[in-house]
Amino acid sequence: MTVKTGRPIDGVSMDEARGLQGRLTKPAGSLGRLEDLGIQLAGIYRACPPPVPRDPLIVIAAGDHGVIAEGVTPWPQEVTAQMVGNFLAGGAAINVLAKEVGARVVVVDCGVHAQFEASPMLHVVKRALVTGDIYVEPAMPESVALELIEEGMSFALQQAARGVDLLLTGDMGIANTTPSAALIAAATGVSAHAVTGRGTGVDDHTLAKKTAVVAHVVDSFQGDRASASQLLARMGGFEHAFLAGLIVGAAEASVPVILDGVISVAAALMASLIDSTVQQYLIAGHRSVEPGASVGLTHLGLAPLVDLGLRLGEGTGAALSVPMVRAAARILAEMATFDSAGVSTAKD
Repeated sequence: MTVKTGRPIDGVSMDEARGLQGRLTKPAGSLGRLEDLGIQLAGIYRACPPPVPRDPLIVIAAGDHGVIAEGVTPWPQEVTAQMVGNFLAGGAAINVLAKEVGARVVVVDCGVHAQFEASPMLHVVKRALVTGDIYVEPAMPESVALELIEEGMSFALQQAARGVDLLLTGDMGIANTTPSAALIAAATGVSAHAVTGRGTGVDDHTLAKKTAVVAHVVDSFQGDRASASQLLARMGGFEHAFLAGLIVGAAEASVPVILDGVISVAAALMASLIDSTVQQYLIAGHRSVEPGASVGLTHLGLAPLVDLGLRLGEGTGAALSVPMVRAAARILAEMATFDSAGVSTAKD
């Protein structure tokens, strides 16, 4: 896939937001990260003040992974499909949090080893039931990776055209922290040991096995580490490819993306290889306890809004940050300035 340079966020709107922050009835910088976030939103939406996001959409990309055969997790593969059913029935943690923050949920079947009944909440882009076992073979043909990237881009553009103004990345896939760690290690050059975590809470023996798998996969890669499609084909998941495309499409549509945990971060790294400007459109919702998430966020130049010790996935950490994103925009839109409120400023 050819690397492209997309449209940067709007510097004029950011300058206006920066100036407005200095006139609001507060000491300069006193709202900390919310001020920076408001300025970023102004640049993304190309308006000052930026609009308050009204229609957030949580996209749970689901897929199964052949690397489960290497014993990297004690959880059985069928849990992926079972949890997709739980999402569609409204019974998962992300459904509860989505209601709390007023977000909608859509589940994308990127390659789950099951078939599901049609649902307004379900979007199917499946090319296969499970990836290859990346310890011994490629995850997928490069053509499939490219197709799923395109599917993600198209989906983001379609949702933006329908009025979605904030996209949140979620995931579901038993064993998906293993390919995530491999992608992050390959993209950043950091060791397998530094990016591989316990995922669903594996014991020391399984963690050592998982780390060895990640190291082998990354060390044996003979392709171009600057090529998202090659990396995804060798060691990624179907959901990583779709989410990478979703992020690229969101940037094209000037829609901010709140990243969730380590799977989302791995996908964001792939997206940044496709389009070097996507990082400007990203908001790190939280810091996952998976070490690869912090490595990837640092590489992307992102600081998480919250650190709650989460490691569930599904988009839960991203959902919890929606009120802060809205607050950052609302402050610029609704807070009084010193002049309008008749409040004196600090003396020089």
